[in-house]
Amino acid sequence: MALFTSATGGAVFIMNYSLQEIQAELEKRLPYRYQWQQKQNDIWDKYTAFVYETLRWETLVERMKQVTIVEKLDKGKVFDYTANRWFNFWSSVGVEQIFSELESVITVKNSKDVEKDFYLNGIPFDHKTSVFPKKYPVDFKNALEHKKGLIQWFYEHQSKQQRYHLKNRLFIVVYSTEGVHWKLKANLQLLQTEIIKYVSNFSEAQLQSLTFATGETALSDIIWVRA
Repeated sequence: MALFTSATGGAVFIMNYSLQEIQAELEKRLPYRYQWQQKQNDIWDKYTAFVYETLRWETLVERMKQVTIVEKLDKGKVFDYTANRWFNFWSSVGVEQIFSELESVITVKNSKDVEKDFYLNGIPFDHKTSVFPKKYPVDFKNALEHKKGLIQWFYEHQSKQQRYHLKNRLFIVVYSTEGVHWKLKANLQLLQTEIIKYVSNFSEAQLQSLTFATGETALSDIIWVRA
C-alpha cells in the first residue's frame, strides 16, 4: 500500500488503499454512461468536493443523492458530474501510487504542487492520464508514429482550470480498439504494466522538447496503453 494526501477546501484527507481496492471500485463505474451535461466550474466542483474523500462507489451514490436534494439540482447532471470527477480522480490516485512504488521515482510531498507529481531520474514531471482524443485530426496509427504532434495538442487543449501549466508532463494515453477509451482508466493492472515497462527503459534522450509562444520550454513524452 502507498499513502496519498489530497488537500481540498483546507481539509487534508489521508488515504491508504491498495491498487486492487481502487480498481475494484473504479470498475463499478463502468456500466454507466460517461458524458458531461454540466460544464465544469468552481461552484459544481464545490458541490462535489466529497469525491476526494470517498473511494467506495456505494457511498458516493448516497452522497450524490444528498447534494441533489440539498442544493435542488438536476439528478442526471449531478450523477454525470460527480461520477466523472470521482472516476478521473481515483484513477489518477492509482497511477500516482504506481509511480511512487518505483525505485527511480521520487514523489513530491507537497500535494498542492500543481506543476509536478514526482521526479523520474531527477527530472520533475506532472502526469496526466488522457483518452485518445476524438477531436485529434489524425488517426491513432499516425499519432503513434508522430507523438510530438499529439503532445503539443494536449498542451494546447488542456483545461484552463487550476492545474493548467506548461511544465514537464508525462501523458498516459489510453486507447481501446472497441472505442471506449475511458474505461481503460479503471484497469490499473494494465496501466501498471505499461508504466513499469516505460520507467524500466527510460532515457532522457527519448523525451520531446517543446517551446511555447510564451517562451517557456518543457520536456514531455507519452506512455501508450492499448487494449
